[in-house]
Amino acid sequence: MEQGGSDLDGLAGRAAGVIGVVGSGTMGAGIAQLACKTGARTFLHDPLPEALARGTQAVHEGLNKEASRGKLTAEQAQEAGKLLEPVDQLEQLSSCELVIEAAPERLQVKHELYARLSEIVSEQCVLASNTSSLPITAVATGASHPERVVGMHFFNPAPLMRLLEVISGVLSNDRSLAIADATGTAMGKDVIRAADVPGFIVNRCNRPFGLEALRLLQERIADVPTIDRIVRLGGGFRMGPFELSDLVGVDTGFDVSKSFYELSFGEPRWRPSPIQARQVAAGLHGRKTGRGYYDYSGEGLHRPADSDQPALSADAIVTGDGPVADALRALVPGRDGPEIAVDGLGGTVDGEPFYAIVPLALVEVTGAAGEEAFRGLGLYTERVQPASGGVLARIVCQVINESAFALGEGVGSVEDIDKGMMLGLSHPRGPFTWMEQIGPDLVLSVLEALGDTYREERYRPAPALRRLADEAG
Repeated sequence: MEQGGSDLDGLAGRAAGVIGVVGSGTMGAGIAQLACKTGARTFLHDPLPEALARGTQAVHEGLNKEASRGKLTAEQAQEAGKLLEPVDQLEQLSSCELVIEAAPERLQVKHELYARLSEIVSEQCVLASNTSSLPITAVATGASHPERVVGMHFFNPAPLMRLLEVISGVLSNDRSLAIADATGTAMGKDVIRAADVPGFIVNRCNRPFGLEALRLLQERIADVPTIDRIVRLGGGFRMGPFELSDLVGVDTGFDVSKSFYELSFGEPRWRPSPIQARQVAAGLHGRKTGRGYYDYSGEGLHRPADSDQPALSADAIVTGDGPVADALRALVPGRDGPEIAVDGLGGTVDGEPFYAIVPLALVEVTGAAGEEAFRGLGLYTERVQPASGGVLARIVCQVINESAFALGEGVGSVEDIDKGMMLGLSHPRGPFTWMEQIGPDLVLSVLEALGDTYREERYRPAPALRRLADEAG
């Protein structure tokens, strides 16, 4: 690897060759590891000596781990490690072309940091924030030149996650954004551009994943493990919303929910859940406290392992039209057995409601007849209470709707939103890809049914979703 030089005037359009990282915690160390691999001279700063030592060690261990897994040669890992320079004074960042801060998520802390950096680095140096929750425009007011401040939102763990959101504040200039883009690309990231709104692209579009699950729990449509199993087995997600909340931290999630609601001036779609407030008040913060929505205090898994998918052992007669009906008919000859009457994303078996979504892997049933029929067709089943849309369709359609709001507001493109959700959060497919599989008309019908049931602005369809449904015809 060749060590990058410093050429601030000619930097636009290429990756930074001298990079500073402020904050040596998990995210800061991960970003520094990425910077070293680009061949950039990399300064890692932390005011706490113990934290700086841990962060420096983490970078070297991370590079060695990549070598042991064959992602780097031993020589490449060694050369990258030589580019890391731990520093305990901010003044030692004076030669940087790009400084990325991973400081605590408090606006006053960041303002003080940006004011100090503005006195130290060149006026051409780009200042980037790894914030996931604070507006870049608000962060930038601490800098003497807010036009050179951008967002570079890495996802945890930074060395492994492929996505980078580059965010433009109101005053961010094209040069600074181009440098952030080029540096992210040099780090091996898939870079997407996001507008400076709460949550940017990924965290904003994913808001309903947890909030709608909490609403379903509040209404006792299904309990915590059932909702999570439906999302995992039916939707193909790695984790259900409550497992994910426990991993991130219930308290952290609640703080983010309150921040979204405040920054949006009370957007009904983003209203925090009283269940979150109770969990936090009780100290049930998730894995870090040993108990959240699940109990982690014992040995072994916090939940039973998912069972194997049932074997196809029966037939059924399927009536109705649409993607769910077509998927069911593709499973069986349809010459014998119970009649499954499909209507959109649901239907009935012997008068019992059921709910399903494509690609078909699980059916939510409300009684024994549906359970027997669909397990016989080789599908997972889970019992839920009758409700508009069931569990999975309701969550997925709300994610699609939020993504359509983001699209209509210019937060991101269809391609970037889909890419962001898949690479940033490991969703099995992007929301617009899912919308195409389900059909925008059926997504709209679920939202309208929920709107008719609750009479709440929370379920109002995005104008862009209505347009897409009209275009699909």
